Amino acid sequence: MIGGTGFVGRHTVRELLDHGYEVTTIGRDRRGFRFGGAFPVERLTVDRTDEAALAEAAEQVDPDLVVDGAAFYPGDVRTATELFADADAYVYVSSGGVYDDHTVPKREDETPLHDCTPEQASDDSMGSYGPRKAECDREAAAAADRGVAALIVRPTMVYGPKSLRTSSDTTAPTGDGAPSWAEDLPGLQRHHDYWIDRANRYDRVVVPGDGTAIWHRAYVEDVASAIRVVAERGTPGEAYNVGDRRVCTMEDVVALIADALDTSVTVVHASERELASVGLDPDDFVLYHHLGSRYPHVLDTCKLASLGWESTPVERAIARTVEESVARGRDGSAFDPGRDVEEALLETIGG
Repeated sequence: MIGGTGFVGRHTVRELLDHGYEVTTIGRDRRGFRFGGAFPVERLTVDRTDEAALAEAAEQVDPDLVVDGAAFYPGDVRTATELFADADAYVYVSSGGVYDDHTVPKREDETPLHDCTPEQASDDSMGSYGPRKAECDREAAAAADRGVAALIVRPTMVYGPKSLRTSSDTTAPTGDGAPSWAEDLPGLQRHHDYWIDRANRYDRVVVPGDGTAIWHRAYVEDVASAIRVVAERGTPGEAYNVGDRRVCTMEDVVALIADALDTSVTVVHASERELASVGLDPDDFVLYHHLGSRYPHVLDTCKLASLGWESTPVERAIARTVEESVARGRDGSAFDPGRDVEEALLETIGG
């Protein structure tokens, strides 16, 4: 497992261990997430950008399966598919952000991908994230054309508990050990904590627009099982979308969080003009809509389901997410637009 200590990575490690795999993680951070004694994982400290060191690790481990959960640049995938060309399967963890079209739903074999310029291929901002990951997809597909058993998994926005159930040691002193999507948006995968904290502490929760904004979500344990299922049953060269089978609006998500907290909240809708009256913008509310577009973002997951993959009911997935977030005391403050400003807005619109 290249990576393996980040959010999706550590859940994937657990999934593989639960299904009889022996797991070695490869990463450069010695200080990140540590697996407890319940999870027998070997760890190699390797900087993946050091090709010689990665080649040495590949020879040492000689894996049957490679899961690449930390490839953010096309060169990462190109090098990995060359070094692990003999593996029975190489699964590249991509993103639903690769699609460059406002269709609903987005389908693996129909919806066009972003183009990627040479400048975007080496950039580290969120503005280039989709193009970079799309170019990584093309590298994986090209490797499959060369005979490498390369497969692609495209999760939409991932959520879920950050710690592993039954783990006795979930220390992650460096930002949960998760690789950043982009340097200008650190910690984005802790996004649900904001909405959980709002519903837990306040009777009224401000939601931009009319509450029907849609950003398809994917429960982290389901992403992990999808990676395993694709590795075992997928077709090299193919891509597989991952997302909850139930697509929720923003208001649905708030209601599910409230149910999990056994409380009730009043969702107060605020138009763009009303938000602007107190200096706010819809983009100030994390997860309100897909990054870079206010068009609904929905992935078709039928192709993955045809392999026998199943998703967790969203009620159960949200409940697990809420329980762990509250127990850990996270409040999503990094994404807080300011409750005092929200209160001024509520007074203005009479919510």
